[in-house]
Amino acid sequence: MRFVEYHPKAPEDANKLLDHYDLISPELGDAFWSELLSGIERARQEPEHHHFDATGLRRGNLKRFPVHFLFRVREESIRVTAIRHNRQKPSFGSKRE
Repeated sequence: MRFVEYHPKAPEDANKLLDHYDLISPELGDAFWSELLSGIERARQEPEHHHFDATGLRRGNLKRFPVHFLFRVREESIRVTAIRHNRQKPSFGSKRE
């Protein structure tokens, strides 16, 4: 069974997005957080069901929010390297290991 690990900057990425949605509405922030965690859990369970993006990393898209996360598959884990808005520069977070 794989576990999830995070690049040190990935939680910062998530918190910036969470702060944005919390400012709009705490309920929206909760919904964002829940969907993000569910998406990462799906990636942990079935990483091969996620497509590669242009950087060569796998990408998990959120359904309700214009946000996605990038991750690498390792032997015993997935490593979430970036969590970003769909309109952020495609290179954002792509060089993180």
